[in-house]
This record gives sequence, structure tokens and C-alpha cells, in this order.
Amino acid sequence: MSRVAVVTGAASGIGAAIATHLAAEGWDVFGVDLEQSRLEVEGIGADLTERAGNQAAITAAVERFGRIDAVIANAGFQHVAPITEMPEDKWDAIIALLLTSPFLLAKYAWPHLVESGQGRFVVIASAHALSASPFKAPYVSAKHGVLGLVKTLAIEGAPDGITANAICPAYVRTPLVEAQIADQARVHGIPEDRVLEEVILARQPIKRLIEPAEVAATVSFLLGPNGASFSGAPVTMDQGWTAS
Repeated sequence: MSRVAVVTGAASGIGAAIATHLAAEGWDVFGVDLEQSRLEVEGIGADLTERAGNQAAITAAVERFGRIDAVIANAGFQHVAPITEMPEDKWDAIIALLLTSPFLLAKYAWPHLVESGQGRFVVIASAHALSASPFKAPYVSAKHGVLGLVKTLAIEGAPDGITANAICPAYVRTPLVEAQIADQARVHGIPEDRVLEEVILARQPIKRLIEPAEVAATVSFLLGPNGASFSGAPVTMDQGWTAS
């Protein structure tokens, strides 16, 4: 019987790369995104900023495949603004999607991960789980918080063979990063064509964006037998960002 992975934010970017990679390795993949029509794998459209959406995603995956062996909490979005201009509704939505949703997914999936005997819970966090940047208060706060969640899940899951990890990449070539360029130019007071070098890649010794396929391969490693000893850890792939 194939193992089953639930992947959120699976319609584009990192999530789509993860879904495609795992499917190619023989996993049954259940994708979750805001709009089901955008998914290229089997799945459901669900609003993961709402409790009902998270529960519906897990319920639908179990109804379809009868089991869950891994959850990859990847869905997210960004808003760039100084603290005095940060809309309060953006704070609420980002915390809901980047921190509360992984908690709810873990809560609802936990009995199935226990039954699996080798359950895996992976959050796509960020280098911002380990370091801060200006103008991203909700995002940085959520990513720091989700790392604490992962550590707690790793301790609770160990007796049942469940591991939990947070992959912490630097900037990945995704629509989320591309959408930041105009806002970054505005808050830093520079032209858009200077944002990549002077803002986005400024803190990385290795001056390139990470490709989504690289993150997908790291997820695959953590879900496989060679990743079984990784738990409760930030798995950094940050181009040297947090080394300085």
C-alpha cells in the first residue's frame, strides 16, 4: 500500500514541487489549496485560515485514501510593511495560516500519524524562523512560533515513531517571493530592479534563489528512512544566511 502525504499550498511554488516529487516517488498525494481547480494532484479547496478548513482537509484525505503518513504544512503568504503601517487583518491572517494552521493540521492528523507507525510532520518554515528582517512582523513572528511547535510535536511524537521538522530555506524562486518585489522597493525606497541584489539576497553569501525542486528533495529525504533521525530540528538550507 502506498504511503499518503497531505501537502498544503500544493497548487504552485514549493507546494506544487513537493506534490510532484512525492507522487513521482510513489506516494499518494492529497493536495490542499484555496482553490481546488488550481491543483494538479488530487485534493481539496480549503481556507486554512479557518479551523473548519484544516479539519476538512484532513477528513477529506482520510476519506479518499484511508490513512495519512505525512503532513507537509507549506501554505503561506507574505505582507511587507513597517510596523506602524501593518494592517491588523494581515497580522491575523498570516498568524492563522503560518502558525495556527500547522497546529490544527497536526491536531487533526495526529491519530493517523500514530497509526502509521512512522508518521512525519514537516513544516516549510523559513530562514525567518531563525533570524528577523524589517517590515515582516507577522511573518517572522509566525515562523519563529512554528519552530517552537515543531519542537513540541517532536517530543510528543517520539514514543509513537512520529518525527517533526521545520525546513528553513532562504528565498525560494516562487510567486510569493516575486510578489514581494514591489513592496520591498517601496519600503526600502529603491527601484524594483535593485531589490533582488540589495534586499532579497543581501544577507546570503551564496547569491542565488533556491529552486522549489531543492526544497522538495529535502522534504523527500526527511520522509524517507535516512531522515528518521531528524526530529525537532530546523533543517536550514539558507545559502549561509544565518551563518553571519
